[in-house]
Amino acid sequence: MTTTKPFLILGGTGKTGRRVASRLRERGHDVRAASRKGPTRFDWGDENTWEPVLEGVGAAYLIDSQLGDAATTLRSFSRLAVDSGVERLVLLSNRDWVVPPGEEKLPSERVVRESGAEWTILKPAWFAQNFSEDAFFRQQLVDGDIVMSAGDGVEPFVDADDIADVAVAALTEDGHAGQSYELTGPRQLSLANVTDEIARATGRPLAYHPVSPTDHTAYALQRGLPEEYAALLNTLYSWISDNRFAQLADGVQRALGRDPRDFTDYVRSTAATGVWHG
Repeated sequence: MTTTKPFLILGGTGKTGRRVASRLRERGHDVRAASRKGPTRFDWGDENTWEPVLEGVGAAYLIDSQLGDAATTLRSFSRLAVDSGVERLVLLSNRDWVVPPGEEKLPSERVVRESGAEWTILKPAWFAQNFSEDAFFRQQLVDGDIVMSAGDGVEPFVDADDIADVAVAALTEDGHAGQSYELTGPRQLSLANVTDEIARATGRPLAYHPVSPTDHTAYALQRGLPEEYAALLNTLYSWISDNRFAQLADGVQRALGRDPRDFTDYVRSTAATGVWHG
């Protein structure tokens, strides 16, 4: 995509958004990174923030609204984006969202597909970076334990750098319009595997403790998580326990022409930063 127009990156300070913004800037593009707390303010719940961030934009990276009726909110924003001249939309979706019975596509994905813009959907597995960039999970590793109600299930954890690389390709290159990319790492890993790899890389004794959903809720509440978030985690953990989304996918290969980064590479580079030593 040849354009001098700015790229809008929603969630511009988040795990994927800041990586996408950084890569685009390194390529010399004009980037408008927007978030609730960043210098360019954007809030799904405040429509007064929508039009200013879209002014002059040629392509946008979208992270779905977390509001109750996310699809309706995203539909309104997508219409405004297209009316404002946005030609290309890349949506960060999720493999883990449940498709209601009878629905071919997730509502938010369908909204982007029907927006009138060129579109690409990204559907990643769990981020490897959750273990280092999410305070709740990172603190568990600092303390020496991973406590989850995920049983012995496996997940093909994906590197957030791979997600960002695919997003940048979809935003800037031709050939990705109309594509839905499922993004996974190259291996299935249990939480015991994850714990062992981080323990070896850090040289610290770490343990994985599979617990019941009830016990995990109590653990999460004790650590200051809201009850609703604890319930959401139990749902996500149950899908890992059931191997619901354990299948490897070829989205990284199709989008980038290379293999996804291995979890071991993520662990080694992250351990060197000392983030898991407190």
